Amino acid sequence: MNFSIECAQETDGRWIAEVPQLPGVWCYGQSAEEAMARAEVLALRAIAERLEYGESKAIDISISVPLAA
Repeated sequence: MNFSIECAQETDGRWIAEVPQLPGVWCYGQSAEEAMARAEVLALRAIAERLEYGESKAIDISISVPLAA
């Protein structure tokens, strides 16, 4: 399964990044890179927790992060 990280700047200047394939996985950061890094960590934690508690079966995953312009 592939996961993607989407990132956008809010009107207050903060950046928000989310993993659309994992509901509830979104994070703020002071930069796009910080927000995306936090979202990646949270996605991995969410997947690990689902595996730990038997809510999901083990799957091959890859996470793609857009390159900064």
